[in-house]
Amino acid sequence: MKYKRIIARLDIKNNALVKGIHLEGLRVLGEPKEFAKNYSNDGIDEIIYMDVVASLYGRNGLLDLVRKTAEDVFVPLTVGGGIRSIEDVSQLLKSGADKICINTAAVKTPHLISEIARIFGSSTLVVAIEAIKTDGKYMVFIDNGREYTGLDAIEWAQEVEKLGAGEILLTSVDKEGTKTGFDYELIDAIKKVTTLPLIIHGGMGSSSNAVELFKKHDIDAVCASSIFHYNMLETQTNVSQDTLGNKHFLQNKTSNYKGESILDVKTNLLNNNISVRN
Repeated sequence: MKYKRIIARLDIKNNALVKGIHLEGLRVLGEPKEFAKNYSNDGIDEIIYMDVVASLYGRNGLLDLVRKTAEDVFVPLTVGGGIRSIEDVSQLLKSGADKICINTAAVKTPHLISEIARIFGSSTLVVAIEAIKTDGKYMVFIDNGREYTGLDAIEWAQEVEKLGAGEILLTSVDKEGTKTGFDYELIDAIKKVTTLPLIIHGGMGSSSNAVELFKKHDIDAVCASSIFHYNMLETQTNVSQDTLGNKHFLQNKTSNYKGESILDVKTNLLNNNISVRN
C-alpha cells in the first residue's frame, strides 16, 4: 500500500521559524528545532527546512540547525536554500539531511541537477518550482519568489524530469500562506507533463483541502506550513531574545490564527479512505 505523505515546511530566516503570505512579509513564529521535534513526535511523515534568504545572501546557514535537529527528529529531513554546489550537498547530507532541495541553482545551472542525481542518486534530490500566474501563464520564480526568470513552469517541470530530479516541490506562490485551498489549474498542468512524484505546497488551510486534493489527483504528498504552525503556537511561543526579525505577531497574535494538528489532518484523511501512516 502506498501511503500519502504529510509534510511540514519550516521556512527559516536568521535561525528563526518564519511565515509569510505569498512568501513575503515574514513574521517570526519561534524556534524551528522545537517545532520540528514536536511535528516528528506528532506523526509528520517528513520535514522540509528552507532557508528563505539563503539565495539572496549567497549562502545556506542551516548546517548547525540540521545537525541539532537530526539528534531529536527521526523522520526524513529535506533541506533547501542557497545550495549551489556538490560540496554544499555533501555537507548537508553529512550533517543529517536525508534529501536536499534546489530552486535558484537549478534554474541558473541546470547541469547541477544531473550532477547531484549522478553522485548522490535521484532519491536525494527535490527540485522546487515556485510558480506565479503571469499574463495567463504560470512562470517560474526563484530566490524565494522574488525574481522572475522568464521560464514557463510547465516546460521547466518537463526539463527537470529529463535532468534527473527525484521529486518536484510545487509551490503556487499566488496561493502560499492564504489558506484558501490549492491551485488546481497549476496542479493539472504540471501533472500532465511529468511522472515525477509531486509535493504540493501553497494554500492548505484545513484538512478538508488535503482530502479534496488527494481525491482529485494521484498526488504523492502535501506540504503545509500555516495550518500546523498556528496550531503549535498554542503551546510553542518561546523565542530567544537575540532572535532577529518581525516578532510583533508573536506578541499580539489573535484567535483568528487557528490551525489543525497533524493528527487532525491524518484522521480526516483516514475517514475519507485515504491511506496515510498512523
